[in-house]
Amino acid sequence: MLVVVAPGQGAQSPGFLTPWLDVPGVRERLEWLSVVSGIDLVEHGTTSDADTIKDTAVAQPLIVGAGLVSLLSLFPHPSTAYSAIGAGAGHSVGEITAAVGAGVLTAEQAMVFVRERGSAMADAAARTATGMSAVLGGDADAVVTACDAVGLTAANINGAGQIVVAGTQTQLAAFADNPPEGCRVRPLEVAGAFHTEHMAPAVGHLDKLSNAITT
Repeated sequence: MLVVVAPGQGAQSPGFLTPWLDVPGVRERLEWLSVVSGIDLVEHGTTSDADTIKDTAVAQPLIVGAGLVSLLSLFPHPSTAYSAIGAGAGHSVGEITAAVGAGVLTAEQAMVFVRERGSAMADAAARTATGMSAVLGGDADAVVTACDAVGLTAANINGAGQIVVAGTQTQLAAFADNPPEGCRVRPLEVAGAFHTEHMAPAVGHLDKLSNAITT
């Protein structure tokens, strides 16, 4: 069984798509998905700087678009790719990439939806200075307790030894100043406190769109 696991925000880096443009068909597919999404994926994946692609309105379509073209490049024809995938999973926005692989969404539906998701979440993130930090090591219960004490949300449990906490920059600074024993705190290059109440302003718009999509 072929299983596809698609990454979320933070997977992108300046120029990460440059080598992929040498793969037959990749540039053309990126250009098509750029037209669909209204975002220049080729430019952002090859020449845009770190601050530009950190913007969640850019990062989300870029990551999903990159995932789709890399997936399709593994097979001689798109229909072969989708029929060959037995299971898919995605981390955060990677769920949209995985949904295409599973045949739940078309690539075009995914790019329109992720454009709207990124834009709505960027608007939500702009309302308050927020962010996320990875907490490495330590006792998981102690991390969650310390997180709660300063008003942060334990947004992601990425596995043994890594919990991502999210909230305002003030809350993150307070946590970093007094971390639980045995922990390292690493700020993440993301635009806001995703997977928290700070994204609530984006929910209504995305709920309407997700309910309207037909396949």
